[in-house]
Amino acid sequence: MEPALLPTAERAAGRAAPRPPLAERALAERVRAVPPSGIRRFFDILATMDDVISLGVGEPDFDTPPAIVAAGIESLRRGRTHYTSNYGTLELRAALAAHLERRYGVRYDPAREILITIGASEAVDLALRATCDPGDEVILHEPSYVAYAPAVTFAGGTVRPVPTRLEDDFALDPAAVEAAITPRTKALFLGYPCNPTGAVLPDAVQDELARIAVRHDLLVYSDEIYDRLAYGSYRHRPMSALPGMFERTILIGGFSKAYAMTGWRVGYLCAPAGILEGIVKVHQYAIMSAPTTAQDAALEAITNGEPEVERMRLAYDRRRRLLVDGLNAIGLPTFEPRGAFYAFPRISSTGLSSDEFTERLLRQERVAVVPGNAFGPSGEGHVRACYATSEDELREALVRIGRFVERVRGGGR
Repeated sequence: MEPALLPTAERAAGRAAPRPPLAERALAERVRAVPPSGIRRFFDILATMDDVISLGVGEPDFDTPPAIVAAGIESLRRGRTHYTSNYGTLELRAALAAHLERRYGVRYDPAREILITIGASEAVDLALRATCDPGDEVILHEPSYVAYAPAVTFAGGTVRPVPTRLEDDFALDPAAVEAAITPRTKALFLGYPCNPTGAVLPDAVQDELARIAVRHDLLVYSDEIYDRLAYGSYRHRPMSALPGMFERTILIGGFSKAYAMTGWRVGYLCAPAGILEGIVKVHQYAIMSAPTTAQDAALEAITNGEPEVERMRLAYDRRRRLLVDGLNAIGLPTFEPRGAFYAFPRISSTGLSSDEFTERLLRQERVAVVPGNAFGPSGEGHVRACYATSEDELREALVRIGRFVERVRGGGR
């Protein structure tokens, strides 16, 4: 720095301004701008405690079904330990294409429009990095999965949040979405069925969002990882299956939730060939290909795993009703989630913030939930409770939560 450019006091002292430590200068500004996950602190506390009922981790409590495990073992025995195509095995892509067409009527070319990824998380990252330029705005509903907003930031984009409310069953208001559009808006990001709320998009809302995307020429990132975990009368529809949406939708999914395969790390991304070609460019330089053994296991899952998916879905449905009814009975208003495996009760009647409620419940009653504000500011006043655990544990958790709420409302600490 030239002496004339130094601050006055430093010029007078004849010295240059001290530089921050390297550790502070090393990280990119976009990384420093993203706070640590709001979930992690509570999991760190949880790791030091015994006798905890965890309703915190969004992971199936079922083991991967035996036939899927056997397919992975057989893959290893056959020596399938080498790279696949950057796109993934053609067998898995073809099976996925057939599955999506049979189930939803949406047709993807397995050779050019489907990419196998390291879980749906990589698919989210790839979609954003391949399509976001610095300053591009992405409209995102809130509360939403903790990784979405940071992924937009890491890609150089800017999040334009649109809050959702308990009173609307956390469905997006299309009018609010349209009001958030500016000349810099590039895309709309949807994660439905929703983590953390369990909300789904009613058909009328989804149809209007599609019309907005077409009218304003928006790209749509649609994370549908929970598509198979749907309850009651709700029937999932991919965004790409709606009129005018195939050419502008990047569809994201995976095997982790419906097939209890979180540790296998297999996801997928579907997009028109012209878009997917650019996404694969990012994937091939960063990853090369998803694990071959895990892809072979996923092929068994998508081909023959339907009975196991339904078995687990029915179990989640029973747990869903147990937890939602129990939380409402305690006096924590909870709307009926129609997808995923989360409940999102309002806890503001206790007088505690989401962080206070979560930490005190964990320390005093050994029940782990996640503060709602971890999923965006509009999640404040709520907590996320995952019902991917046994009915016995859910019943005991409800006893403990009820005891805690009664004590807090009575003025106890």
